[in-house]
Amino acid sequence: MNIDWYDRHHSELTPHELYALLALRSAVFVVEQQCAYLDVDGNDLRADNRHLLGMAEGQLVAYARLLSPQEVNSPVKIGRVIVSDRVRGARLGNRLMEQAIGRCQQHWPGRDLFLSAQAHLESFYQQHGFIAVGEAYQEDGIPHIDMRKNAI
Repeated sequence: MNIDWYDRHHSELTPHELYALLALRSAVFVVEQQCAYLDVDGNDLRADNRHLLGMAEGQLVAYARLLSPQEVNSPVKIGRVIVSDRVRGARLGNRLMEQAIGRCQQHWPGRDLFLSAQAHLESFYQQHGFIAVGEAYQEDGIPHIDMRKNAI
């Protein structure tokens, strides 16, 4: 599958891109996973936060949000990692994580990376160099675990 990757600072998002990413996140995290939570959390348009969009034939099929570090020594946070149900099974999640890690290293070199993983995806993120830190916990009724990848 041919994917065009777009790495956008929040100020560079077009209205169409913003709508598409919010629609995809809602379709999967709220509707598909049956989890009522406030996805629009105030972080999409803050600081130097970025949005990684994977487009195929004009449709958003993969997405991750990259949150810039809040403190001098704090990590970059990768979140809202998502692949559309239309293309699952094509190993696009691996390509998305490779892109996300690469973009984090490009924009914030030397920073550790952090993510809050749904617990059933722990081994997927381990394949990309993340290790679990702490114990599993419930977030919005779904088991999660914090994971960290040390800077290269």
